[in-house]
Amino acid sequence: MTEDKTPDDKTQPSRHALADEQFGSTAAAYVTSTVHASGADLDHIAERARDAKPRHALDLGTGGGHAAYAAAPRATRVTACDLSPRMLDVVAAEAARRGIANIAVEAAPAEALPFADGSFDFLTCRFSTHHWRAAEVGLREARRVLAAGSPALFIDVIAPADPAADTHLQAVELLRDLSHVRDYSARQWLAMLGGAGFSVTRMTAARLRMDFADWTGRMRTSPDRAAAIRALQSAASSDVAAHFEIEPDGSFTIDTVLIEAI
Repeated sequence: MTEDKTPDDKTQPSRHALADEQFGSTAAAYVTSTVHASGADLDHIAERARDAKPRHALDLGTGGGHAAYAAAPRATRVTACDLSPRMLDVVAAEAARRGIANIAVEAAPAEALPFADGSFDFLTCRFSTHHWRAAEVGLREARRVLAAGSPALFIDVIAPADPAADTHLQAVELLRDLSHVRDYSARQWLAMLGGAGFSVTRMTAARLRMDFADWTGRMRTSPDRAAAIRALQSAASSDVAAHFEIEPDGSFTIDTVLIEAI
């Protein structure tokens, strides 16, 4: 018989430890994931890097490294930063496999970056912020290490404005991935970026289809939690089901946003 763990139990993992465990064990899947390895947002990152010609770019919360790979051909140097050292091992190996020699990796949480003020002149952050323990702190750190007037591109899932759809999204995200913290709404993103000292210059919304088997398999979601997600989908109201375009096999569509700021 095992003891139940309470929130005060010292054996409970921290948010950072949980994220490291979740993504360290699934790192390779994020390099090969079609959702993460392709998209118009990566093309836009490449275009913006071509225009900016960065001296030193930072890919914050690099995950599988795809934003770093997109920026690297037009940058002198790129630092791919992530909380998970095992994820960074995979990124370094993939950069070498692609023949990209100007990407270095650095393990650190977004909330405590080990870089001097103004160290970078280009910043990307793609599908990462919803895992951060304290998004506002991480965005302030991003603003601190980015030189004044330099471009930053943030790409993430955004929460719907409708409270019922928002609750549904957060619930299925957490069931799928225990390191999930929150998908923020567009309004929350604007407030957090403004509070961090960024000026938003452009926001581009998009829709992204998530294949259920791939979405859960990539994170090795347990069968019981995958079943719980399907139960929530089956019980969803008609308006929530319509918003997410929930399909018979559980696949669904989410909202994303690309935010450009300086």
